[in-house]
Amino acid sequence: MKSEHKEFLKGFGYAVQGIVVAVKQERNLRFHLCAGGYALVLSCFYPFSASEYGLLFLTIGLVIALELVNSAVERAVDQPDVAHWHAAGAAKDMAAGAVLVASIAAIGVGCALFLKKEPLIQMVQWFWSHPLALLVGVVSLSLAHGFVFNSGKKG
Repeated sequence: MKSEHKEFLKGFGYAVQGIVVAVKQERNLRFHLCAGGYALVLSCFYPFSASEYGLLFLTIGLVIALELVNSAVERAVDQPDVAHWHAAGAAKDMAAGAVLVASIAAIGVGCALFLKKEPLIQMVQWFWSHPLALLVGVVSLSLAHGFVFNSGKKG
């Protein structure tokens, strides 16, 4: 019985290890993590219901999960033999297409949730009246840019 629990917990360790590797090596995953993080921070300015927060978390999770699947497919089918080259390319394209579809849906969800006049005005006014928070936001965007585009580079 103890070995079953140990094996079960090992599976979580492997999953976390896979996520860490993907964060280190996959630029698009880092982008989606940042976008999701900013969506969650900005959600503090909106009176979302529990259902709306559920939709937001589900949407962010779906895009990130599909990005992980896409990365796994790319790794699994990289450099196939000549006989399987076309199928490997198609598999990679389909996995990337799944991420694209989820990302477009996420943009739709984001527009439905965030493009509301009153909270947008209140958010702009709040940042305007809290210059330090605005500065932190601008600096965080710069750090996010570095995280997305410079992490994982060699040399």
